[in-house]
Amino acid sequence: VPAAWDKTTGSGVTVAVIDTGYVAHSDVAPNIVAGYDFISSSTAARDGNGRDNNPADQGDWSAAGECGTGSKASDSSWHGTHVAGTIGAATNNAKGVAGIAYNAKIQPVRVLGKCGGATSDIVDAITWASGGTVAGVPANATPAKVINMSLGGSGACTTSYQNAINAAVGRGTTVVVAAGNSNADAAGFTPASCNNVINVAASNRTGDRSFYSNYGAIIDVAAPGGETRRATDTPGTVTTPENGILSTLNGGTTTPGAEIYKPYQGTSMAAPHVAGLAALLVAAKPSLTPAQIEAAIKANARPLAGTCTGGCGAGLADATATVNAVTSTQPTPAFENTTDVAIGDNTTVESAITVTGVTGNAPATLKVGVNIAHTYIGDLKVDLVAPDGTVYTVHNRAGGSTDNINQTYTVNASSEVANGTWKLRVNDNAGGDTGKIDSWSIGF
Repeated sequence: VPAAWDKTTGSGVTVAVIDTGYVAHSDVAPNIVAGYDFISSSTAARDGNGRDNNPADQGDWSAAGECGTGSKASDSSWHGTHVAGTIGAATNNAKGVAGIAYNAKIQPVRVLGKCGGATSDIVDAITWASGGTVAGVPANATPAKVINMSLGGSGACTTSYQNAINAAVGRGTTVVVAAGNSNADAAGFTPASCNNVINVAASNRTGDRSFYSNYGAIIDVAAPGGETRRATDTPGTVTTPENGILSTLNGGTTTPGAEIYKPYQGTSMAAPHVAGLAALLVAAKPSLTPAQIEAAIKANARPLAGTCTGGCGAGLADATATVNAVTSTQPTPAFENTTDVAIGDNTTVESAITVTGVTGNAPATLKVGVNIAHTYIGDLKVDLVAPDGTVYTVHNRAGGSTDNINQTYTVNASSEVANGTWKLRVNDNAGGDTGKIDSWSIGF
């Protein structure tokens, strides 16, 4: 990470932490923006009401048997605050820990309270965090470009979960999820089994898959999750937490107490490393789509130093290599057609360019160079036609008697697959003036 900070620190990017909410901590406070409490149950929320605009973590402690027959008593975890610190704790402030994207903003979105959380609350939280509309909830003033979900449960991805994720990604939000801590195939857990997410497994300090981490073909990448040494690992050793991930926390066992730092272990700790990396990438190159961010992280991961039985995706996420790859100054691919195409009166003509070898979608700043010679360009409508048939109008019967078009237009084509046949379509709707498409180009 340190070398990546030479180029990007996450400025201008909001990361939503969909979790237990946020308990005040001075090492995270500078980067907190307004969030929301989506817990519908006042009992689970412990705040005396349902949903509201206060995402403060009220504590998720429970008594024995309170969360189901045989459930054990547990103290408050302050889980969301720990996750938030890994992503965006203040840095260079002479205390605490450093966030991966320490100039990004953290948006706490509370969905987990006493005894967990409801899928319906989580689904609405995904929608709202990414800038979508949720009935009865005010619009999000600072929609997140990255969502972190260090949460989950057993079972395959539900339709409501998948629809919410797809919509979030469609709005340009990258969704990062924890693989789960059951030492099992992540395909049996949600949201790890959902499509359109970056699914993160946990590695330990020796580069092996952490013993608890889920695994499998649907894992995308691994990141540090920590691993407490277990008594069975080496006879006579003492179990210690020092191999966990240190982050911001609270010392209260039930309700909030003093702020502290403490190491936790889990894929919940691995996911925010990757969410932080996603924020670094968005800040470095805002035109990146979620698919391009995922592809870049996977393409620039390095092999795990140890082993991963069951599969850990592309390997260990590498922040510096990924940031360097997306900020490379290598020339972008350009494609051109220089064959003249005559434009007759009252006709529609097309000129085609076939694009190959470009990864992922076209950019939000696709450059379309148009060179048309014509005696009256006010007669002309000029469209860019994407491979799937979507039409983007770049010139619409403006300019009057100006005798040519020689201009580069910028088109937001980020929803289009780059490879395929693109067309420049020109319609002349009047008589008396003719011309030609002299040349045109597409620059990625």
